[in-house]
Amino acid sequence: MLRALAISALFATPLTAQEFFTLKGHGGPIMDIAVSPSGQIASASFDNSVGLWEGQTPTWLEGHRAAVTTLNYHDESELLSGGDDFQVLLWHPEMETPLQVSEHQGKVSAIAVSSDQRFIASAGWDGFINLTTMVQFLQTIDSPPVEFATRVLKGHRSNVTDVAFSPNDTLYSASSDGTLRVWEETGDNELTSRVLVKHGFGINQIIVVDNWIAYGAVDGGTRIVDPETGAQIADFTLDRRPILAMAYHEPSHQLAVGDGQGYIMVIDMAALEITHDFRAARNGPIWALAFSPDGQNIHAGGIEDIVYSWPVDTLDKHEPMSGITRSFLEDPDTLPNGERQFKRKCSICHTLTQGSARKAGPSLYGLYGRRAGTVPDYTYSETLNGSEIVWSPETINDLFDQGPDHYIPGTKMPMQRIAQQSDRDDLIDYLRVATAKQEN
Repeated sequence: MLRALAISALFATPLTAQEFFTLKGHGGPIMDIAVSPSGQIASASFDNSVGLWEGQTPTWLEGHRAAVTTLNYHDESELLSGGDDFQVLLWHPEMETPLQVSEHQGKVSAIAVSSDQRFIASAGWDGFINLTTMVQFLQTIDSPPVEFATRVLKGHRSNVTDVAFSPNDTLYSASSDGTLRVWEETGDNELTSRVLVKHGFGINQIIVVDNWIAYGAVDGGTRIVDPETGAQIADFTLDRRPILAMAYHEPSHQLAVGDGQGYIMVIDMAALEITHDFRAARNGPIWALAFSPDGQNIHAGGIEDIVYSWPVDTLDKHEPMSGITRSFLEDPDTLPNGERQFKRKCSICHTLTQGSARKAGPSLYGLYGRRAGTVPDYTYSETLNGSEIVWSPETINDLFDQGPDHYIPGTKMPMQRIAQQSDRDDLIDYLRVATAKQEN
């Protein structure tokens, strides 16, 4: 209950905007940021966690079994999260564990909430939209369990990348199939989709307001279109790709756009002109954007483990993210093959030193001869609790030959294989030395 009370307090405690600050504590890249109406910042990370921030102090919400990819506040006190574990979870400040809202058959890429809070829409890489109704709303910890009813909407021919409700609660969706769709009710109370825009390249992000829709695409397309006809209103496409994040602050008419080359572009939607074009990251993309409630700060995240927040008015006068080069982005030609395999396949999730450091996976220190599922500072999936696997050259070879999802069904490890035997042998030799316990 103490943890629940701490979470309850955090949901009501915003950070001060109008000045530059950073939030440090995650063990992996920042995948999304959400801000409550009062200014409470929540961050989602590749480290499988959600951070709720009170000043510089985070409280960690642990419930996902893989990277947390998307966040949205259901209301001031309830947070929604989606992840690579295919789940949409609801966090209530008086509950120690989250409630599962719905489940996809692929990673969850976006969550939207209708203005009346009746509907939760989630986009999945399974090509579907889950449209969920809360049948029983949770008010206190003593309330009856929440009941959810979910409809699966089918229409896109590839991954659904984003969903959004208009102010009148019309549902829109985007997909890597290159279309932006609007969902309309038929006479039998069903929803069918109509293609509003056919871009040609995958559309990653959408923002929907009363009289326009902004979308960002894989080819760098950043366009404003009419929400009824799809006719183009404006084109802010620059020579940068892909567009990976968007945020809008309605009172100040500011639209922020983040791309794969680390820039944040801010557009004044009242004047339809670019007001800032800021190099926010020296290395890597911008994956997450959110405005403070007063619109004076823009919060951003990317390949670093840090949330950055800049005052918008002086955005161009600030330094970008520190420019740490992640190990998996190092030039592969400068590394021995075993180290190259580790840095490309393992380093984003695992440390080689003592302590798991809030990474998505446990520390590999002392790996050889260790039984799987036994690092004390890491929470494993149930499938590894009590596992009989002991890490050795043979078991590590089998892990990457078959892939974690086949070798250890139910594991949180990402689905990946190392196809070449020589590459597996080099990784095994590298880990033998790099993970060895040091003699004092």
